[in-house]
Amino acid sequence: MAVISEKTRAFVDGVAAEAIRVETPCGDGSLVWRIWGAGPALVLLHGGYGSWTHWIRNVLPLSRTFTVIAPDLPGLGESATPPEPHTAEGLSHLLVDGLDIVLPRQERLHLAGFSFGGVLGGHVAAQLGDRVRAFTVVGSNGLGLIRQPTDLQRVPPEASPEQALAVHRHNLGVLMIADPAKIDELAVYIQSANAPRGRVRSRRFSRADTLVRALPLVKAHLDGIWGGRDATAYPHLDERARTLRAFQPKARFEIIEGAGHWVQYEAADRFNPLLAEIARSHLERLTR
Repeated sequence: MAVISEKTRAFVDGVAAEAIRVETPCGDGSLVWRIWGAGPALVLLHGGYGSWTHWIRNVLPLSRTFTVIAPDLPGLGESATPPEPHTAEGLSHLLVDGLDIVLPRQERLHLAGFSFGGVLGGHVAAQLGDRVRAFTVVGSNGLGLIRQPTDLQRVPPEASPEQALAVHRHNLGVLMIADPAKIDELAVYIQSANAPRGRVRSRRFSRADTLVRALPLVKAHLDGIWGGRDATAYPHLDERARTLRAFQPKARFEIIEGAGHWVQYEAADRFNPLLAEIARSHLERLTR
């Protein structure tokens, strides 16, 4: 792949253009939020070294039923770098304060967090208490469990555009996407745009017990969705299920077979109806 096509760039810009853009305080700058659709609130938190585009294949289908709210996390994507020290509690507090502006305080929400977004999501859910109807963890670490080693590469400073894209494609195959055939131009473009903008070093949060530390404080109903070939969990997915159910024995734990870590991208056709069904089930549970 020598260059990214204008068609791919235009697709991402087009999805962004359908959203309402809102900014809330973050250090000396702003957190950037995007909002699509109407209906019950569904807040999506992206992964480390990412942006809202980790949800590029999800926001429009889900917005047919929900008000989909996707921020760029502090120090990632277009959002400003937060003041140091960077802690899960501090980063999450910025998101909680932002939600008070983006969403009326009396409105409850369903929270879903992918990877690092799930790690922070646990702390967001803990801080918001009863305001969060349900919290869906998507392929997150921070559980103090075995994390598979990954052979990620850095883009050399002298790399040509073609060489840089090759590194991003390699890293997608190592960490994010299980089926090499699913590493398409859009995935490479998203990776190449997001990774250089990562100013908060998220891996240290995921390698520790950052999420599991918050789970005892989460009042929301807990669920998990993992790709069956998630490079950060395979073959230890049963340990993730046991960890979530240690806090909530009735927690659902859904595995999308064959998909990797970036499950909502690689298997969007299965992920979107699954997350929508989970979210609807919690709405129905409250009306019984």
